[in-house]
Amino acid sequence: MLARIHSAAILGVDAYPVQVEVDVSFGDPRVTIVGLPDAACRESMDRVEAAIRNSGFEFPKQRITVNLAPADIRKEGPAFDLPIALGLIIATGQVAADGILDEVAMTGELSLDGRLRPIAGALPIAIGARKAGRRALVAPPDNGNEAAVVDDFEVYCAQTLYDCVKLLESDLRSEPVRISPEKIDLQAPPYEADMADVKGQDHVKRALEIAAAGGHNCIMVGPPGSGKTMLARRMPSILPPMTLEEALEVTKLYSVKGLMRPGDALIQTRPFRHPHHTVSSAGLIGGGSFPSPGEVSLAHHGVLFLDELPEFPRNALEVMRQPLEDGEVTIARAQTSLTFPARFQLVGAMNPCPCGFATDPQRECTCGQAQVQRYMKQISGPLLDRIDIHIEVPRLMPDEVMQRKQGESSASIRERVVAGRERQQERFAETPFHNNAEMNSRALRDFCPLSNEVEGLLRTAIEQFALSARAHDRIIKLARTIADLEGAEQIGVAHAAEAVQYRSLDRKLWG
Repeated sequence: MLARIHSAAILGVDAYPVQVEVDVSFGDPRVTIVGLPDAACRESMDRVEAAIRNSGFEFPKQRITVNLAPADIRKEGPAFDLPIALGLIIATGQVAADGILDEVAMTGELSLDGRLRPIAGALPIAIGARKAGRRALVAPPDNGNEAAVVDDFEVYCAQTLYDCVKLLESDLRSEPVRISPEKIDLQAPPYEADMADVKGQDHVKRALEIAAAGGHNCIMVGPPGSGKTMLARRMPSILPPMTLEEALEVTKLYSVKGLMRPGDALIQTRPFRHPHHTVSSAGLIGGGSFPSPGEVSLAHHGVLFLDELPEFPRNALEVMRQPLEDGEVTIARAQTSLTFPARFQLVGAMNPCPCGFATDPQRECTCGQAQVQRYMKQISGPLLDRIDIHIEVPRLMPDEVMQRKQGESSASIRERVVAGRERQQERFAETPFHNNAEMNSRALRDFCPLSNEVEGLLRTAIEQFALSARAHDRIIKLARTIADLEGAEQIGVAHAAEAVQYRSLDRKLWG
């Protein structure tokens, strides 16, 4: 007898429909799984057999063939445990559920006692099932809220395989998962870190505010203990709240990687990724024999913080140049080519020299000039040109360390950032750009007209600091963001002068 169960599999960050066909026939007892299953799929029959027996059903001692269609795409993971088990139970006539099978998709990993364990990719699977014409999804309880975010789609959770069978027998006459409004309130993201905790460093906070308002990348240079990491960790708290579309994109990425916490519906806060400097190129950008998202994609719509920037492998840093420009990563393999979103803000932090005290007035640097130059040149000129803001973070003075008064809160800074972003959204309403940092050369000409005074200042800066054409364009973008924060229609000399000072650090330390 043959049974067909609808399911879905992940390809990149999206899901495609998979039909699990289970055939039970007379012959020598054996199990065959076809349709390009990986090791986790091939091992599923051991879990399925134990789950079926421990749930009070009979496992057939006959010839079993399982086909995961379409058969020309590789299938990964244990999410087909539940469809296979239900297919076997239905194919052997232990339950009759023919009337509902075409309307519902199934996904879930089985424990040996029949309980459903959470899977990776529940949100894209729910989206894929709805696109394929299914009206409902049966999923593990820990994935219920995540999958229920999809509009016009019902999600049912079952604790065990036995519960799934009863759910099918009742034609889904049960209450689907409902998402309460507080689970998707994106206007008040619950950040724990706050800029008010940071003592001093007002000029650095100003630079980070500009970076947040315009979507600019930045790098902080200073001695150990000056607060670079503390400031970077608070960067997401001053970014605008995510839109529902952005939250869904981020949640899909985290879902595919299996990073969703059980019971969560959406990622509500801007991502903050902080990989160690020993990360590989594949870990940073994404990859593998069957490509999966890397750190730059997990930082999508958020912040990628690279501490001790010169300690990262140079080849890992260089491969970031494409996502910094394009906002996406394309990973090509012999079997497939996948594109992952990677629209993030890069925040780097580094010491000014190997020992860390080259710019510290209270500690003596023990590094030679050649060591310092070699250390700095770990960051290439092309990568540095793509970082808009370079800011020095000095050691705190004793009065700053001992002060009790809190600084300006993240919420207060975020209000100004949101106002600046709203001006940019109005400006770019008929364009593909989202913020000032994304503007190309044509957009700069259209949206950033310069007065003669501003052009004269920029010409002097180019000559004095030997800035590249890319650096010139990025200064104009920074000046446009500074003007937006002040509510100014045109870029003024003061705006351009402040923008220029954020580009002088690379010539000071790398020249």
